[in-house]
Amino acid sequence: MTVVPILRPWRPADASVLLAASADPELARQLGGRTFDDESAAAAFIAITYRFDGHARNWAIVDDGDGDGDGDGVVVGNVGVTAIEHTHSTAWTSYWLTPETRGRGLATRALVAAADDAFALGVHRLELGHRTNNPASCAVATRAGFRAEGVERDKLRYGDDRFDVETHARLATDPAPDVTGLRSVVSDA
Repeated sequence: MTVVPILRPWRPADASVLLAASADPELARQLGGRTFDDESAAAAFIAITYRFDGHARNWAIVDDGDGDGDGDGVVVGNVGVTAIEHTHSTAWTSYWLTPETRGRGLATRALVAAADDAFALGVHRLELGHRTNNPASCAVATRAGFRAEGVERDKLRYGDDRFDVETHARLATDPAPDVTGLRSVVSDA
């Protein structure tokens, strides 16, 4: 069976995947330190936080196992373009993958596709930040064409620990990276 990764909007039925992902301490950080008690709490998070509208476009990264492109496969991560601000044409990007799917280039390809979608919608500047102790996230951002712009000292706090964050940005006018983005399916939106 061929696994074809695609992007599609999150669905309420994806709650079980989000519930399982939140049990991983590293992914719980990506979810704002949140873990979910049950599928209904995860579904509520999807409805409120993983919106797909004019101010936020959150994409489920899906291994579409049967290869038909309908997005009915297994959700393995998220890439989001959020805080879309239309006056200045800016937005914030973020991404995560389940541990077993890391190292395959999916985050980079998902970020490229989400950036292309945002630029097609008229966003000019996309920003992201990663902890400076997360070189894998830095590599994703760099391969996806996001240039490092600086370090924000002690920006994030997890428990008693504070972390510096390196910010990156990609402009609509920057050269496109030499990476093929994932195909997106928006018919469910």
